[in-house]
Amino acid sequence: MRGGPERARRLIARVLIASNLQSTIRDLQRRKARGRRGLALIEGVRLVEEALAAGITIRGALVSPDLARTARGTELVADLERHAVPVEEIGARGFAQLADTETPQGIMAVIEPRRTRAEDFAPRPDAVVLVIDGVQDPGNVGTLVRTAHALGAAGTVVLRGTADPTSPKALRAAMGATFRHPVVTLDDNGFIAWARKHGVTLWAAATDGTPLHRALPSAGRGKGPIAVIVGNEGAGIRPQLNAVAAQRVAIPLAQGAESLNVAVAAGILLYEVTRGG
Repeated sequence: MRGGPERARRLIARVLIASNLQSTIRDLQRRKARGRRGLALIEGVRLVEEALAAGITIRGALVSPDLARTARGTELVADLERHAVPVEEIGARGFAQLADTETPQGIMAVIEPRRTRAEDFAPRPDAVVLVIDGVQDPGNVGTLVRTAHALGAAGTVVLRGTADPTSPKALRAAMGATFRHPVVTLDDNGFIAWARKHGVTLWAAATDGTPLHRALPSAGRGKGPIAVIVGNEGAGIRPQLNAVAAQRVAIPLAQGAESLNVAVAAGILLYEVTRGG
């Protein structure tokens, strides 16, 4: 082999690093592994760009030859290298086997996602918080986080039965919002204790609740944070949470319309509650 033993050692080292990175990527496709390792997997040019811009720690990136076909892809690899992120190349076929998308863009990365502890999340008296209860579709969960961030919510609380907000699909749907927006994961008792500690008023979205336009004048904004709880589109919010909610509110719909997508409903509620303050 040209270059002798030193070149051979370098090539072997590169193969081992790539193999370890690929193994990590496979592992992080499981929720338990993401929780155990404190890592997550992102895919796509824009999402990796957003992670870099937000200062998220990137452990390593895997790229396919397709990425180098665009100036944007080439610049992204250079940017990763400037940030001392290990970048490994894999063939297009191998990349497609690891990818979570149908039309991969040629880059995925292992990151340390932002994690916020309940004890570090103390919303201001005029704040609005989104609470997600039992929403099982990761795309909806990611869109909810994106919506909460865009509408100025202080953070999002994720309760049991909800899809993992750090899953690849949820992170893609959030479009980078998860990198900047506080997301706290709690069980029911922990959430109720947190809400009481910080004087949070709980509003539960419900089809049979008080119409939103009538609930807003009595919101008492400024007296404490408000948490808007949205639930599974089929089952709704669980009874334990309904029982502790100060108000059950509804978005009036046109005759014949049964429901809204949970992320759309959350957007309307957050906008109106925030504006009502």
